[in-house]
Amino acid sequence: MNLIPFWFIVIAILWTGFFILEGFDFGVGMLHDIVGTDDASRRAAINTIGPLWDGNEVWLIVAGAAMFAAFPGWYATMFSGLYLALVLLLAALIVRGVAFEYRGKQDAVRWRRSWDVLLTTGSLLAPLLIGVGLGDLLHGLPINSSQNFTGSFWDLLQPYAVFTGITLVLICLLHGATFLCLKTTDGMRNRSWLLARQVAPFTAAAVIGFIIWTHVSASTTFFLNVIELLAVLAAIAALWLVYERREGFAFAATTVTIAACILSIFVDLYPNVMVSSTSHAYNLTVHNTASGAYSLKAMTVVVIVFLPLVLAYQTWTYYVFRKRVSVSDFRPAVPSPGATPAQKPAPEAAAPPVRPGS
Repeated sequence: MNLIPFWFIVIAILWTGFFILEGFDFGVGMLHDIVGTDDASRRAAINTIGPLWDGNEVWLIVAGAAMFAAFPGWYATMFSGLYLALVLLLAALIVRGVAFEYRGKQDAVRWRRSWDVLLTTGSLLAPLLIGVGLGDLLHGLPINSSQNFTGSFWDLLQPYAVFTGITLVLICLLHGATFLCLKTTDGMRNRSWLLARQVAPFTAAAVIGFIIWTHVSASTTFFLNVIELLAVLAAIAALWLVYERREGFAFAATTVTIAACILSIFVDLYPNVMVSSTSHAYNLTVHNTASGAYSLKAMTVVVIVFLPLVLAYQTWTYYVFRKRVSVSDFRPAVPSPGATPAQKPAPEAAAPPVRPGS
């Protein structure tokens, strides 16, 4: 049995799963400072993804590991050619993860606002940089006959790749806004709806432009394939459902949109894994970059055994943390008007302020 196409499909699914799950995390990270009007509402926004974001990022690690194991030639050329971009991506992901953990370490306005800015920046840069990298795979990079990248960092910033990154950022924004509509209450939920309505037209327009550009760049046929058509229809449906305030269906539509956009890149890329702008004879394909048959068989056993377990664990996690998050849960308790002085906390019992460096 030829397992090379199977593993290309597995990698495409892993990248798609990463963006489906981490996409709304990125969106919430970008929007938390806009949806939140005070510290309590910003904390509420962050806590909608608090139990989920680190598990969702595992999909990125697994996707990279699968590329390394199944297509080492692809991994070597891609990760060396996109080296600086990947360093920036890692920095964005690290800063974002640290912001989740350290934002609440001090009860100081300047401290928390600094981490809010870093969280927003990291959540914006991550999908932008990944989108640029995925766009470069399809549009082409300078690669020679030895499968070596011969360009520079600036060769990565070609118009199609940059537009791919911008499109993914917009989809993540809409994906995150609809997720917040599902997970928050009252005024915060209404602000999330307003943001979704503002972002949706730009997202739909970007997706349609991206699909047309992708199809023209990679296909010789006039009609869109099924995945490309699905992306366009899902983006239009998401726009309509957001304006109709159908939160569950709107989130499902943004999920299909982001999945179809990622899959369209891989569908149009196959059987290539990286296109060479130097010469099409130097294209990296699934056949000239794949591991040996034994390695692919061993990995197939591993993925068949463990992938269902991972999916089951994540499904259970989402079920456990399915309830909405209320801003009132993060506001300090207000003593009732009839409370006696003895019921109020004494000033000397308050915890001392945390000093920097202590």
